[in-house]
Amino acid sequence: MSTPPADSGFIGESTAFREMLAILARVARYDTTILISGETGSGKEMAARAIHYQGRRRDRPFIPVNCGALPDQLVENELFGHARGAYTDAREAQVGLIAQAEGGTLFLDEVDTLTAKAQVSLLRFLQDSQYRRLGSSLVEKADVRVVAACNSDLAQAVNRDDFRADLYYRLTAMELYVPPLRTRERDAILLARHVIAEAARQYHLAVKDLHPDTVHWLLAYSWPGNVRELQNRIQREYLLCDGSEIVVRDIAPDNDRRRQPDRRLASPTTLNFNAAKQQALEAFERGQLLRLMSECDGNVSSAARLAGKERRALGKLLKKHGIEPEQFRRP
Repeated sequence: MSTPPADSGFIGESTAFREMLAILARVARYDTTILISGETGSGKEMAARAIHYQGRRRDRPFIPVNCGALPDQLVENELFGHARGAYTDAREAQVGLIAQAEGGTLFLDEVDTLTAKAQVSLLRFLQDSQYRRLGSSLVEKADVRVVAACNSDLAQAVNRDDFRADLYYRLTAMELYVPPLRTRERDAILLARHVIAEAARQYHLAVKDLHPDTVHWLLAYSWPGNVRELQNRIQREYLLCDGSEIVVRDIAPDNDRRRQPDRRLASPTTLNFNAAKQQALEAFERGQLLRLMSECDGNVSSAARLAGKERRALGKLLKKHGIEPEQFRRP
């Protein structure tokens, strides 16, 4: 019997996350092809597994395959298998991934990377659920649900003639969008604490708390790598932390410049005294603003009173540092 993983990774309370779960629960009921879209690291495979284990095929296999790792000449062999003697060194017959997923779910990750030849092979199978192993004349039929995923806009790929329109319409019988972490309100904090608890259990260490500066950073950072990036970063910080609290004080880059070096974090040895002083003041100012916003749940008036400043002046400082009060408001 196929059993779901102990940790589905589905942790969150944000509106966007709950809406995604509601749609997921509905599409899981219907035994049809599904396309899952979302940014890298947002949890598309977790969503595919949840669809499988919430559907009627839960007791049958869930077979994942990364389409981007399949060489063009081996796609049909991997999907359909081959007969004995189909090619040199094929001394034994071999079943393909479709046969391995019989009665269950075949998850095609990065389906947008399939070559034109591979797209034709997949389309042919989706049309009637029939296939032939390489080197065999026997037509076989499979009872398999196909769930595909991509992190690019497949409709635009169709417009560019990089992806077959007929295959696109086959895959999008049902659709599910996994929201990026930066739109999920305070879910980053819940996820970080879950990662810490899992790491403590795995490495037999004490659970550590998040320093207030770390909470501010979690909420301000744009997370281009989404949940996967958060898992890796928090686990690394947890294992390298000597104290009882995990401290991360990185200045979160804004979305437009996140792949470029942040000049505010340049080494002080490369700066003259005045520039280094200005850098330190800006970092201190931003840290204080993040702390105020967190403590006041994004209420600018309350933060201004707490800081002893006029609301308008505090608003200008928030705008200067690109801090959005909405990021700190509790749902």
